[in-house]
Amino acid sequence: MSSIKQKRLESIIRKDVSDIVQFDLKDPKVGFVTITDVWVSNDHSYAKVYCQFLGKEERAEAGLKALNRAKGFIRSELSQRLDIRRTPELTFVKDETEEKGRRIDEIIEEIHSKEE
Repeated sequence: MSSIKQKRLESIIRKDVSDIVQFDLKDPKVGFVTITDVWVSNDHSYAKVYCQFLGKEERAEAGLKALNRAKGFIRSELSQRLDIRRTPELTFVKDETEEKGRRIDEIIEEIHSKEE
């Protein structure tokens, strides 16, 4: 269970990483990306950054690779904005929540259509 301090840190990291990617990162391969969530480990040494990409799957893969290539730059920019002793190591992963939700909706719709 996360503490209030950890949730606040996750929220700050999400906003700051989003700003860095939007305004400071110059890689065109990133494309249109939304930082949806951040999970920080209990010791604050690792952060998993969840991203959603606009467009096709190939674009999402290219954008994810570009973000992981730029994670050193993003981490250094983040360290200047955060007021903590050690900036967490960043890992970017694709957020599949929307796809899973869509699949659940399809299954429910399929069940309802079979009942009728």
